[in-house]
Amino acid sequence: MATENALYTILMEKIKQDALVLPTLPEVALKVRQAADDSDINLGQMADIIAQDPALSLGMIKVSNSALLGRSVKVETVSQAVTRIGLRQIKSIATAMALEQVFVSENDVVAMYMKKSWRKTVDIASVAISLMSLYLKEHKHTPLTLDTITLAALIHNIGVLPILTEAEQHPDIFANPTFLQQAIIKLSGKLGGTISRAWELSDELTLLVESWSDLTVLPKEVHYLDFIRAGAIYHNIFKNESTQEVLLNSYVKKGVLPTADFMQSDDFQALCDDVKAMFTS
Repeated sequence: MATENALYTILMEKIKQDALVLPTLPEVALKVRQAADDSDINLGQMADIIAQDPALSLGMIKVSNSALLGRSVKVETVSQAVTRIGLRQIKSIATAMALEQVFVSENDVVAMYMKKSWRKTVDIASVAISLMSLYLKEHKHTPLTLDTITLAALIHNIGVLPILTEAEQHPDIFANPTFLQQAIIKLSGKLGGTISRAWELSDELTLLVESWSDLTVLPKEVHYLDFIRAGAIYHNIFKNESTQEVLLNSYVKKGVLPTADFMQSDDFQALCDDVKAMFTS
């Protein structure tokens, strides 16, 4: 506990002094976001920017060929992928697909946690995105979008990164698996909000990062939080069975789930596997 409090004190003090080392978006993601805000940008120019990064290029092609977009003709080039996804969605999708590049470390223990955090993020995101794709088929006039849930789901746990970065700088003190797990639970929400603001993401995404694990925040209307929390239930992040039951029943009433046990169906699990394939090599 003393070690956890020490790290908390260090991190909070660095936030106050604006000295906290925050993760930065990969350069290509920044370029895409800046280009997407340019009213004069065209599909060819956007494709050229994305093509500068092989990993992002592959990711965009995977997205465009996924079952989510429901196309039978396979895309083989970045230009085709950008055309299929569209400029309106490309900003969020490209940011989301570049995020894995942030989860890296040279310290073995910290690197293990980075990989573990990314895997858990992808697991939850796969469920959230799958549910959203099904929801959109039945609710065509909703303001919710697939590109936003994709980005939201992949940044929801981004607050772990400053914790792991600090542990990397002081491995003898902080790079302990048991301690890190507790520190992440206690600190990641607040730090995630700080990162989201530094990345100039929307207020909606910042709120989501800060509050996805705070179950006192319960939106009355259907919200991106619902889909991410459903993913957390699916992967047993929320371990209390009564909490799971209450949330699942509320999602049925909202129309996020057709039935409380829907996520256990073979068809849904197959869809999740297809979505997950977008984020794995």
